Amino acid sequence: MNATALRSEFPVLADRAYLNAGTCGPVPRAALEAAVEHMQRGTALGRTREFFEAAIAARERQRGAYAEALGADTADVAVTTGTSEGVVRVLAGLELGPGDEIVTAPDEHPGLLGPLSSLRARRGVQIRTAPFADLADAVGPRTQLVACSHVSWVTGAVRPDALAETGVPVLLDGAQGVGAVAIDIAALGCAFYAGSGQKWLCGPIGTGMLWVSPAWRERLAPLGATYLNLEDPAAGLDSPPRADARRHDASAPSEEAGVAAVAAYEAIARHDWSAVWARAAALAATLADRLAESGRVVAPRGETTIVSWEDADPEQTRDRLADAGIVIRNLPGTPYLRASVGAWNDEGDLDRLLAAL
Repeated sequence: MNATALRSEFPVLADRAYLNAGTCGPVPRAALEAAVEHMQRGTALGRTREFFEAAIAARERQRGAYAEALGADTADVAVTTGTSEGVVRVLAGLELGPGDEIVTAPDEHPGLLGPLSSLRARRGVQIRTAPFADLADAVGPRTQLVACSHVSWVTGAVRPDALAETGVPVLLDGAQGVGAVAIDIAALGCAFYAGSGQKWLCGPIGTGMLWVSPAWRERLAPLGATYLNLEDPAAGLDSPPRADARRHDASAPSEEAGVAAVAAYEAIARHDWSAVWARAAALAATLADRLAESGRVVAPRGETTIVSWEDADPEQTRDRLADAGIVIRNLPGTPYLRASVGAWNDEGDLDRLLAAL
């Protein structure tokens, strides 16, 4: 791949070492242009039937892009507003109750732990925690679901392979996985995969996806079927929800965001996703090695794009680096700073970060 050409897609990289895709990816110029063009068309011509038909077509392109990123069939991918919406749809649709148990890790993202806590309060489901690496061993006779990250937002560690062999359905929070690492959704052995469009896919905030295994298609109840979730909206109360994952689509996602999400995906795809994933992982491994060589304590991680290390004052260091044009984040409640390394980054970004530290 031409790394320089990929980098040129992102205006923010002209003067900043942007290493924060784990929060929000850098926005490609093409995504901005697509969103503006869509809004201008609606402003000039009115939001007519033609406008909405174009928006629906763009949603199907968005679904197709997300399916490609997951290595999935489009029929199994719902378009949502983000990872947490996908999580909520799964937890609500499984209809768990008292006596049922969900196993998770204590340091999962609040976007997963929050819905789990709400489910416990609302339905009396028991939530039991175990260390991320030990989740498979924590599955017991009452466990109805394991809910955890594909890639840990804290350390970059990867979900235990043994989860696929427990016989219990697994819900993966893919916020730090989709777009960051190569995915063969069938090989992951999960029942559900919720992901974000604004992180490693570099789309707008308010975009995301939910993959539902075909084996669970009829067993996961829709959260609420609105116009586009229905097979025949004109049939009113007599219309069933769509037969495929469209029954789980967000009811009214931003059309402008969807158009921009497709443009962002395509801007990166032009540079070959397999090469993008390989380059990002290699740069992240280089950063981890150089941090360790400098005497810093790097969190145990997998072959991913996240690198976290201990710092005496993470918030102060984060702000100091931001003033120097280096964008990373601290992880509240931990001693860690985190750099999210994309294929759009280069050795110069790593050098700036290390020199500023």
